[in-house]
Amino acid sequence: MDAAVRSFLTYLKVERGASPHTLRSYEADLRQFREFLRTLHKGSVPAPAAIDSYAVRSFLAARASVGDAKSSLGRKLATVRSLFKYLGREGIVTHSPAATVITPKKEQRLPRVLSADDATRLMENPQTTRPRSARDQAILEVLYSSGVRVAELVGLNVEDVDLEAGAATVMGKGRKERVVLLGDKAVEAVRAYLKNAGGYAGKTPLIRNSRGGRLTARSVERIVAEQCRALENFPTMTPHTLRHSFATHLLDGGADLRAIQEMLGHASLSTTQQYTHVALDRLMETYDKAHPRAKDEVQ
Repeated sequence: MDAAVRSFLTYLKVERGASPHTLRSYEADLRQFREFLRTLHKGSVPAPAAIDSYAVRSFLAARASVGDAKSSLGRKLATVRSLFKYLGREGIVTHSPAATVITPKKEQRLPRVLSADDATRLMENPQTTRPRSARDQAILEVLYSSGVRVAELVGLNVEDVDLEAGAATVMGKGRKERVVLLGDKAVEAVRAYLKNAGGYAGKTPLIRNSRGGRLTARSVERIVAEQCRALENFPTMTPHTLRHSFATHLLDGGADLRAIQEMLGHASLSTTQQYTHVALDRLMETYDKAHPRAKDEVQ
């Protein structure tokens, strides 16, 4: 089993171009699965061909009993399915023990978004006690202007960005390239950052740390959190909140759902459709507050 997992992770890295974050997630899930199998079989892990659907269902039940959310359980099942699908193609197993296991139904949670006013406030940075660096301003503007994932942002090189056209080519999930748009404010912020940093060329990382190396996704998350804390009475958020806000504000402004799907790099339109629910919720909230006959008067 250990050799099978190592081979699978190598396949994901080399042939599928999986990101380091994805590889860590797969490895962690499969480590839990192996440890569960070792406990189930009293100290020994069976060969992949000897694992049945009962073991997979029992693994999910064990994880649920320690508090794993349904979304986490679904991800772990998807990881096990991917492993056995790979092993099937390699001729190591004849069938997948995870094929008949039903995916736990996830809780329907709508993505958190900033209001348009809060997004403007964050970008314009009204506080004066802690001046924002040109790099941090560029990070925020690009995240909100383009809707890129944080991994896509830190993966950008200078040559990937066309400031004249207001566009950038990012490497998305599954090593799929797509072009994202940069608004005037984002272009202005990136230009200011490059000028301040002395300029770059070619494959030099666009967003760099103090040593000149590529900034990590975790560092971007920390920077976004710090910029939120610097503003008075501002909600805590992550880079992904800006991605959600980008999509929702486009939808609020009348953008086509399929165009938003293309800009976000979603493989399925159903993933993008979650933003229609956010927009509807916001519309209903506005209606309830503003319309004089939205609710019964309290007698």
